[in-house]
Amino acid sequence: MPSAVVAQSAPPVASQNPSPMVEKTREHERLTPRELAGVHRSFPGPDGKPVEVWYPGKLRGGDDIDLVVHFLGAAWLPEYAVSRLGKNIVAAVVNLGAGSGVCDRAFSDPAAFDSLLAGIARQMSESSGKEARFRRVTLVGFSAGHGAIRAILREPRHFARVDAVLLLDGMHTSYVPEGLVMEKGGTLDPHNLEAFVRFAQAAVRGEKRFLVTHSEIFPGTFASTTEAADYLLLALGLHRTPYCAGVHAACSN
Repeated sequence: MPSAVVAQSAPPVASQNPSPMVEKTREHERLTPRELAGVHRSFPGPDGKPVEVWYPGKLRGGDDIDLVVHFLGAAWLPEYAVSRLGKNIVAAVVNLGAGSGVCDRAFSDPAAFDSLLAGIARQMSESSGKEARFRRVTLVGFSAGHGAIRAILREPRHFARVDAVLLLDGMHTSYVPEGLVMEKGGTLDPHNLEAFVRFAQAAVRGEKRFLVTHSEIFPGTFASTTEAADYLLLALGLHRTPYCAGVHAACSN
């Protein structure tokens, strides 16, 4: 009898997103959008893009108002974060478009940052009937939003005005030559990192506050946030200190 041939097909490739795997070591909580009490205002900012402003309803006027300006991201998240910090803190959220170059160019003229601060203060004054003056200014950049911050910090006046910077997985630069990764002999272009190095040096001296978080994602066409953080640490003569929260002391240095 002729032998029968049974074709066996390979099983379909499992979807990678969302992943079927579950990590149970720790909880992975996610915030959800929520309505906040307080005042919401909006006005045209750099390049005509809207600036979303939020502050508590009982904000005091005068010189004791702190301002947090967040570049790139949905407004509700930084607004919620700021609402947890205190009663006299204002959040302003600016979205300028895709790419750090877009954000950088929007603030290449120092007058753009002056106009942004004046616009935020004006919105608050019109709403509350009290003059708004900022005591401390904190800049937060997520991903490409760091481009706006580096442009702002290049201006000495603004460098002196900014008290703190938070970069959320957002400190990039190019390779030199363009596109040649470090593994193959490329180096990092220091131009886009110079302002951050100077700000970090001021933070080491106790004059500023500077916090950088980064992932280990490797873009390939431009320097990763890990490589940029390594460059920053080298420039400062610092090194990473491992720390495991919630684990015995032997895990930390």
